[in-house]
This record gives sequence, C-alpha cells and structure tokens, in this order.
Amino acid sequence: MGRTRKEISTIQIIIAFFVGCAAVPMFSETGGAADGQPAINCEGLASVSFPGSTIVIEKAEALPEAPAETVQARPGDPQTVGVAIPSYCRAEGVIERRTGADGKNYAIGFAIALPDRWNGRFLFQGGGGLNGSIRPPLGTQAAGDVPALARGFAVVSTDSGHRGAVFDASFMVDQEAAINFAQASLGKVTAAAKTIIGRYYGRPPERSYFVGCSTGGREGMVASQRYPDDFDGIVAGAPAMRTGRSNLGLAWANYHFTQIAPKGESGKPEPARAFSPSERKLITDAIVAACDAKDGLKDGMIFNLRQCRFDPAALACGGAKTDACLAPAQVDALTKAFAGPRNSRGAPAYSAFPWDSGIAAADVPIPGILTTGARSPVGPAVFETINVDEIQDRVDGDGMQRLQSTANWTNLNSFFGHGGKILFYHGVSDPWFSALDTIDYYERMAASSGGLDKVRANFSRAYLVPGMGHCSTGAATLDRFDLLQAVVDWVEQGKAPDAVIATGPAFPGRSRPICAYPQHATYTGQGNPEDATSFECRD
Repeated sequence: MGRTRKEISTIQIIIAFFVGCAAVPMFSETGGAADGQPAINCEGLASVSFPGSTIVIEKAEALPEAPAETVQARPGDPQTVGVAIPSYCRAEGVIERRTGADGKNYAIGFAIALPDRWNGRFLFQGGGGLNGSIRPPLGTQAAGDVPALARGFAVVSTDSGHRGAVFDASFMVDQEAAINFAQASLGKVTAAAKTIIGRYYGRPPERSYFVGCSTGGREGMVASQRYPDDFDGIVAGAPAMRTGRSNLGLAWANYHFTQIAPKGESGKPEPARAFSPSERKLITDAIVAACDAKDGLKDGMIFNLRQCRFDPAALACGGAKTDACLAPAQVDALTKAFAGPRNSRGAPAYSAFPWDSGIAAADVPIPGILTTGARSPVGPAVFETINVDEIQDRVDGDGMQRLQSTANWTNLNSFFGHGGKILFYHGVSDPWFSALDTIDYYERMAASSGGLDKVRANFSRAYLVPGMGHCSTGAATLDRFDLLQAVVDWVEQGKAPDAVIATGPAFPGRSRPICAYPQHATYTGQGNPEDATSFECRD
C-alpha cells in the first residue's frame, strides 16, 4: 500500500538521523527508494547502528552478478542455480550474543541478501535438520528454476541461534538456545531482517513470505501459528512437525525389517538388507502395477493416491521362495511397517506410510524407506525390540518435543484473517515423514477453519508430489515446481493455485500438473501424454 507524503517525510528524517552523512535517496510516489534502489551503500551497512536492538552486522559486501551455473543451490549439493544471480549486498550478523548455561558462546546468526534491484518483497528462507549453520540466502526451495533472490526478493537465512552439525543436538542443554530453535528465533530474525531492509532501502517490505522444507516446513507452520501478522504467504514443505512421533514411526518400521534382516559382520541384523535389490524392484513394480493407471495413464507415476489399493499379500510365495515372490515373513514385515505403529489401546501412534513408486529409491541423496531400512536420521540404526507405549509416553512427556510440535495447533484465524495464505507440499515417497501425516494436519486445520471447501477457496492448499522423497529428488518423480510464485499470485492477485506445473530430471521432457488436494492429475485421454496440458485436476 502507498504511503502519504507526511509518512515519506518522516522516513526520510529517520534515515538521515541514523545514517548520518549518507545521502537520502529520491522517493517514488509509492513511498520507497526510487525503482527499488538502496538508500545507503552496501559497505556502509556494516557501520550502521540499530538503537534499541541487539542487531550487530559483522560484515557487508557488494557481490557482482553471478552467471548461471556458478552458484551452488545448497551447501554440499552439486546442483547449481540455472539462472544468473543479479548483483546484491550480502550482510552477515548476529542477534543476542551471549554466554549460555553450558559456558558456550551463543547468538542468532543470520545472512541477508539485498538485491540492487529490489522488488519490494521479503522472503524468510527456512532451515533444515537441527539447523546450526547459515545457508546461502538464495530462496531456492520450491521456487522452480528461478530462486527468490534472482527475482528481486530480499532473502534472509539463519542458524536459529546455535552453531553445529546438522543433527548436533548438544545446544539443547541451553534453555534459550532450545527455545530459539523451536520457535523464538523465527520472530526475532523476521523483525531484524525487516529492520535492516527498512534501513537499507529506506522503506519496509510491501509483502513478506516464508518458504521452507522439513525443519523449514515446520518453521513455516510456526510462522502461521505463533507469528500470524508477520507474513502474507507461506510455503511449508514436508514439515517436521512432530519429530518424536515420526521417529517412532520409523523405529516401528525398522523393528519389523530387523526381524527378517540378515546379520552383518558385527553380528547385528542389517534392516537395509531386509529386501534385496531385486525384491525391492519386485515390490515397486507391484505397487505401480496396482495403482499407476488409476489416474488414466500408465506412466510410472501414481497421482491418484486415494484410490491406490496395494496389498503385499499379493506377492507372497505360494511355495518355495523365488525372486518372483516374497517369503511370508517379508510380507508380514512389509505390511506392518507401512501400516504405522499402534499403542496397546489400538490407537495410531503415527501415520501410515503411503505406497508409492519411490519407496525403494536408491542412488538419490535420501534413499527410499526400503533402501534405508527405515533408519531415522537421528535415531539408532537397528531396533531389535520396541515398546510403542513406552516411546510414545516418553515423546509426549518431553517438553522440548511439545514445544517443537506444530501438529496440534489448527486455529489460524488470525493469520487467515489478514489475508494470509499457506501452501503445503509433501513428497509421497518421503522416507522420514509420512505425507499422510501432513494431510491429516491439513484436514484438521481445515475443519477448524470453516471446512475444506472454504479453506481451499480462501486460505490454504496442499500438494502431494508422486515419487518424490524428502523435500526433493527421487527415481520416479518431477520435483521442480514453483510454489513461491503460486503463493505470491494468490496473495497479491487473488489467483488461487489449482495446480502447479512440475518437471524434473527423472523424466526428461515430461511435465505434469501437481493438483491441490484432494484432487489429482488425470490424463484427459487426448493430447501428448508427456505434456501437462493433456491433464486436468479431478476429484
């Protein structure tokens, strides 16, 4: 929204006061620096003070345009960004530097990218794992082929208040560090980023967005639940919204695989070998044969998940074990593992895992659940015994788990009340968090917000991505789609995203619509079966 001339003059006075000799830029009629240009130079940002705040900018440097394929999409990932990254100012700093209860130094670290040609939008880039590092603030997640920074967004990323390896939980001995990771750093970094943006460009963001997956997906849910006024649009992928329960689900599957697994050199069973490569292919082929055509086309992808009916008993050997069938013990283990754990009262302790084409994916960053033997990224490799009641009680009684859980907060009327939109997405073959658990939350949230039809029409949509693993990749998936633009268009133009078009290296030349749940992509029976235009979204 535009500002009055009186407001513009006030902003100019404030900038002149704090920046000192820095020249105040010309302002456009919309109230910001003309054409999204910076109000101060990049290097000068490091010497700017923020009275009444703990923000300290430790470094600021102007970075020139980076040609396509020269910038890593994520640390440790060989994939590079396929478009040029325009010139921008990168500032690094901290909030709330302190000494923790364990004697270690703590601070909420952040990096913010401020493009030379700003589009007036702010993006908070979610984290992953237990955070602990500051990832490049590019905004690549769920952004198709063009990161948010390349579009002109100002982008911030954070370590959430501690430093360490991606699954290093040692910081949790410090109460404040644990609270920062669970939720508080999100609000603090958002406020700091908006302050810096306002100082740098001479005006605040016109719109604010959040995009993240896994821990970042949980953080997106935290944003909608605990900071409902801070963001206009949120994209939450594969949210790690109740990790204690999801780890219980993996422990349950791992236990059943362990019962049939051969022993390794250590003398312990190796659940990742519960099914041989040929048996994993047998299972995958049977799932595809049972469910692939439900969407009108046999193409190796299962879009009609709700009508997928696969029973492992169909693979049971009628006689001697051969490569073309499974032993009865294998059928039993597979059935129980995917059904999900139940406690002694018969109640589900975690969601079932869906049958999908990528459950045995190999040679991908995060292999399928059959390939890993349902190993948790943070838990033991082998569960030779399991007590669901005991684990469930321990998880439910853990204060930190309750603090992190976002699965039970379904009242989003403050967020929706100011026009906020939230999009969920989840790979159906995710080996760590069941896509059905995200759908369960979505349906409960919708029930609390006026019903599914009302929520889909006005506030939120969810997308299930066939064959995709955790956040991206898979042997039989299309994992490149642009939900960032989808949420921007819904917020700013009122265009509700019925579907987003997906492509990916697993199927070169193929495109498909990923439809908003409960609809799925269906082949119309006419046109090129490799082209998304030959499909429509149906119930």
